[in-house]
Amino acid sequence: MYIIMGVFTTIVNIASFYILVEIMNVDYKAATVAAWILSVLFAYITNKLYVFQQKTHDLQSLLKELTAFFSVRVLSLGIDLGMMIILVGQFNTNETLAKILDNAVIVVVNYVASKWLVFKKTKEEGV
Repeated sequence: MYIIMGVFTTIVNIASFYILVEIMNVDYKAATVAAWILSVLFAYITNKLYVFQQKTHDLQSLLKELTAFFSVRVLSLGIDLGMMIILVGQFNTNETLAKILDNAVIVVVNYVASKWLVFKKTKEEGV
């Protein structure tokens, strides 16, 4: 299920980036950040509900989980932005192609971070 939701999250990221850069003429760095925000929101919802099937019973737990998810994903934003600056800025790679390449790395980083840091099961949940 993670792969399916990861594909959809990647599509959200690349499509929003493409629209911002190619249609709206937004700078690729700003578009990278905006696409990251949209895709992280999408990823949180789909990971919580469909991948890791976590149930949150109170607002405090939800906010803690959401904060952890976004905090961990800041690492992916750094990788995303860094790869875009290197690929586009240094190697003159097409912006959309660079976004596709960097998403391959981001999917792996995000899965590991989500599984082990955000949606980890507690002893009460059977681990």
